[in-house]
Order: sequence, then structure tokens, then C-alpha cells
Amino acid sequence: MRLFITVFLLILKSNFIFSQAEITEPITEPKTIEGQFDKMYRISSTYQTYKVIDKDAFIVLKNNVLDSIKKTKKALVELENLLKDERETIAYLNESMTKTQLELDNALSKEDTISFLGIPLSKLSYNLILWTIIIGLSGGLGFFVFKFFKSNVLTKQAQENLITVEEEFEAYRKKSIEREQKLRRQLQDEINKQRNS
Repeated sequence: MRLFITVFLLILKSNFIFSQAEITEPITEPKTIEGQFDKMYRISSTYQTYKVIDKDAFIVLKNNVLDSIKKTKKALVELENLLKDERETIAYLNESMTKTQLELDNALSKEDTISFLGIPLSKLSYNLILWTIIIGLSGGLGFFVFKFFKSNVLTKQAQENLITVEEEFEAYRKKSIEREQKLRRQLQDEINKQRNS
């Protein structure tokens, strides 16, 4: 039994020595963590169902993993800072866009608004009021022009009637004067006859 244990220990020691020899060779390390773990698994020696790994190789792997974790954390922090900056930029741009949109709406509102007698009106309302006033004044002017021409015609007719009446009156007056003179003559003749008789 002792012999069996001694042989077993010698075999185990020789495996351990060979495994250390494999690890101490110049290592061309794979770039990825997974590759480094795979290589560690390949070069480690086996004892029963366990893998025996070299401490130096383990420390190198540990340092590589920690460096990768540090780089990943640093990259994550940089990405978070970049994301924060991007969010701030997006918020600023959204605020700027909102402000610009408000300014545009105000400019369009001012452009679409006209002050009429101190009252701000939309262009449509202004045009409607303006055209209503123009049409009303045009209608009033047309009405007064119509009335003027009608009264002018009536005035001319009245003047013509007046001239006709004046002419008729003058003719009547002349006839009246003639008749009056005739009557006076007759009266005088009668008076003369009465005196003479």
C-alpha cells in the first residue's frame, strides 16, 4: 500500500512539474477574457475531477480580468457622461426649438394681425371691415350721386316749368294789362259819355 501511495504521489508531482513547465513557457495570451480562460483550462493539470492551475497564471489572468473590468467601467462612465451630455444637448435643443417655435408663432401672428384704430385684427377681419366700409361708402356715394342727378333733373324741370309759368304769367299779365287798359278806356269813354250827356 505504501508503494501505491508513493507511486501515486510521484505521478502527481510529475504532472504538477510538467504543468508548471507548460505554464512557464512564453505565453501568447489570447486577446479576449474568454480566450484567456479557455487557455488556462487547457494548460492546467487535472487531479481527479479537479483542475490544478498555476498561481502565477492565475494572478496574470486575474490582473487581465481586473484591467478589463476597469476599462469596461471607465468606458461605461465615459458612455454615461456622453449620454448625459447628449441628453443635455437634446434638452437644450428641444428648449431652443420650443422657443423658436413660439417666436415663429408670434411673428406669424403679428404678420397676420393689423392694428385698426388701436384694435388688433386679423388680416381677414381687417379686409372684411375695410371692404365693408368701401362698399358702404361706394353705395352711399352712388345713392347721393343718384339723388343729385335726380334732383338736378327735377331742378331743371322745375326751372323749365318756372320759365313756362313765367312766360304764361307774363302773357297773362300783358293780357290783363291790355284788358285793364281796355276796361279803363271803356270806363273813361263811359265817364266821358256821361259827362257829355
